[in-house]
Amino acid sequence: MAVSIQIYISKKNFDVQKAQRFFKERRIPVQELDLKKHKLGEREVRTMAAALGMQELVDREDKKVKEHAACYYNKEEDVLQAILEAPFLLKSPIVRCGSKVTVGYHPEIWETWIKA
Repeated sequence: MAVSIQIYISKKNFDVQKAQRFFKERRIPVQELDLKKHKLGEREVRTMAAALGMQELVDREDKKVKEHAACYYNKEEDVLQAILEAPFLLKSPIVRCGSKVTVGYHPEIWETWIKA
């Protein structure tokens, strides 16, 4: 059975480039979703949050994100609505394989997905 990998990209950074290279070198097809063009659905965000936690999805290190009120929300529903309205709040890359999700560069986890 082929592995279905999706990479959600909200901003181009070094981790995004490394993730793209990781899958390209292994000839694993990926579906790249640029969040500037692809609008996330509530179900997609909830799936990511179920795996990681809603607060883990927000990139609190980014200068632009720190200026957004969502960076300081405590309620998950408020964070969810903010992400749906402003996908730039997300850390990047978010790599997904079914219900399994990682944020950032995690080749050791992706290897287990490929082997399974």
